[in-house]
Amino acid sequence: MPNSWSKKRERQYEHIKEGLEDRGRSESTAEEIAARTVNKERARAGESRERSRLSVQDISSGRRGGLRSHKGPGGRTKAQLYNEAKARGVKGRSSMSKAELEEAVGR
Repeated sequence: MPNSWSKKRERQYEHIKEGLEDRGRSESTAEEIAARTVNKERARAGESRERSRLSVQDISSGRRGGLRSHKGPGGRTKAQLYNEAKARGVKGRSSMSKAELEEAVGR
């Protein structure tokens, strides 16, 4: 945890990290995801010196996760579907739409 974080952001980091570890993520992965999430929220709130355009314009991480949760295969992104199709050796995957990729991976 960087020293520049407020007490609120430190609590947010610990909460996210513990939640990820409870869901089976390794400690190092949980730490990285939690730090990235907190830094993005800091950027969105104007609390950091540097920020990417995407950090400010994208929907919040909490909302994005909520939109994708509990949807099974429908909640996967096109990139996730593409990677699964690639792992399965699906031909023509680069020109497929998200719906076509969902059908091709069979879930």
